Amino acid sequence: MTDRRRINAPSGGTSAPVFARTVKDPDSLHTFRPTRTRQPDELRKIFLKTGLTPSASGSAYLEIPPSNPTTPPSHSSIIPPRSSLKLTCAVHGPKPLPRSAPFSPHLILTTTVKFAPFATRARRGYIRDTSERDLGVHLETALRGVVIGERWPKSGVEVIVTVLEGEEDAWWGDEFTAGLGKTGGWGLISVLAGCITVASAAIADAGIDCVDLVSGGVAAIVRNPDVKGKGRSDGEIETKAEGPYAVLDPCPAEHQEIVAACVVGYLVGRDEITELWMKGGAGEFAEQLVDKAVHASIATATVLREAVKEAAELKFRGSAGGAKEDMKSLAVSRDVEMVG
Repeated sequence: MTDRRRINAPSGGTSAPVFARTVKDPDSLHTFRPTRTRQPDELRKIFLKTGLTPSASGSAYLEIPPSNPTTPPSHSSIIPPRSSLKLTCAVHGPKPLPRSAPFSPHLILTTTVKFAPFATRARRGYIRDTSERDLGVHLETALRGVVIGERWPKSGVEVIVTVLEGEEDAWWGDEFTAGLGKTGGWGLISVLAGCITVASAAIADAGIDCVDLVSGGVAAIVRNPDVKGKGRSDGEIETKAEGPYAVLDPCPAEHQEIVAACVVGYLVGRDEITELWMKGGAGEFAEQLVDKAVHASIATATVLREAVKEAAELKFRGSAGGAKEDMKSLAVSRDVEMVG
């Protein structure tokens, strides 16, 4: 039954207009393809801030902008060459469970990951699909090994992550040039890593006891089909463009072919992995790919720690200033009473 009080959105997918000349000449689209200007072990810049949702117990916002958002000066297109990652997280709780719920000696953790309808090029529905449910399960696994649930018996906490802009699975021009489409789900790897990091910051902002801060890191093995290389024969991943080589924090739009990708949830202080998701055929390089993802999570942890530290300093500074003002007002009131 439709809602007559509002104008419903189109049932099908919507897309931005495209210049006609771009579609008529598919062979020239390769000039619009973005290239990776970062080093293989260099991550994109991360913006992370906590305490943005007053109604929640804890909240955080994470944004990873494109490394080189501008297009070549000789071309113009209304389609951005790369996508950025924008996530918000809200934590509600801990709060008591309903009376009808059975007794639980530990904290009940509930995680939800939801894409906004405008998060991707193809408009998404309001009902959660399988990919969103999978991301929620992986996020719960990453956070369950961090939260000290024994300190909150018969209580529940809800972690809600909203994807305002998600990572694309491939470059948009592949649909016209090679007919590859947007398959593979490589963008979900980066989304999950961002969800782990922003959820950890929001949980810390909520004041929930944790053993450590968990950060997400991504690594991938990519290949350039234009280069006829078979890699190295000594059991190591190539670090140059001679064959399959490993990169940290990959952007699917910048690579023509992704062989395998791995995301981990890593505790730097305890040297533990709470979540591991590998996609693709890594083969004998699986262990090395995990090590690369751990290195990426260690670099992300530095930003996470600084954001949490900055938020804690502001909170303690505000509470200390409020206590001083209360003491001054109390002293003034006592002086007035003594004089009277």
